[in-house]
Amino acid sequence: MTATIIDGKKAAERIKARIKAEVAMLKAKPGLAAVLVGENPASKVYVDIKRKTCDEVGVYSELYKLPEETTEKELLHLIDKLNKSERIHAILVQLPLPKHISEENVLKEIAIDKDVDGFSMINVGRLASGEETAVPCTPKGVIRLLEENGIEVAGKNAVVIGRSNIVGKPVAMLLLNRNATVTVCHSKTRQLGEYTKGADILVVAVGKPKLVNGDMIKEGATVIDVGINRIDGKLVGDVDFESAMKKAAYLTPVPGGVGPMTVAMLIENTLERYKEIMGK
Repeated sequence: MTATIIDGKKAAERIKARIKAEVAMLKAKPGLAAVLVGENPASKVYVDIKRKTCDEVGVYSELYKLPEETTEKELLHLIDKLNKSERIHAILVQLPLPKHISEENVLKEIAIDKDVDGFSMINVGRLASGEETAVPCTPKGVIRLLEENGIEVAGKNAVVIGRSNIVGKPVAMLLLNRNATVTVCHSKTRQLGEYTKGADILVVAVGKPKLVNGDMIKEGATVIDVGINRIDGKLVGDVDFESAMKKAAYLTPVPGGVGPMTVAMLIENTLERYKEIMGK
């Protein structure tokens, strides 16, 4: 068996083209504010990609690059300003934040209807209860890739490796909302392979290069690799791509899989936040 590659780039381009066409019909443009605190190289790259994508589809964007020494009070003041801005419909605070700033306090300050990442406690609670009002971008991208490729979720055994609030937990809830039987594995899970071998759908999101190899994958499974790791200047995932290709039916590459979908979902979420605010 040789896996079919799930092309996240192509899926993202289709979604962005649809958004661009819809935005072109609007009188007022959706507005996204991105806030970056500090000099984290990966965060700077991600924010630049997101802003470039806004330009591509016609979404208005504002970028705030704040120095590392920015205080929590100063950041909260900026968020309050953005909450009140009629030009901004979605607010993104790039994580991680410097250690002296509480992520919980910052995320709590973002207006619920402008929470483009879905990280606020209220939106997390909504997701847990089955109400997908504002869904975190990467988990939403994972689910959309499954849908775009006609991969049925209901009734399947799904294993998620990783329990972060940003990816692992939301992915598990989204799969559960779609009637999968979900197992969540993590750093304390013993005999990880015993769980992964039973997965019809395997989502790996831990940030450990080649954690999962072909021997750990069920024949014919769908494998979604969310991991992004840099080894000798090359990007690799959490799944050993070559060995996984011989066992999986569907497999996402790194790069070119989930990454492009995360950005596409951010723009889609921005449009959704715009519609919600303008519809009030």
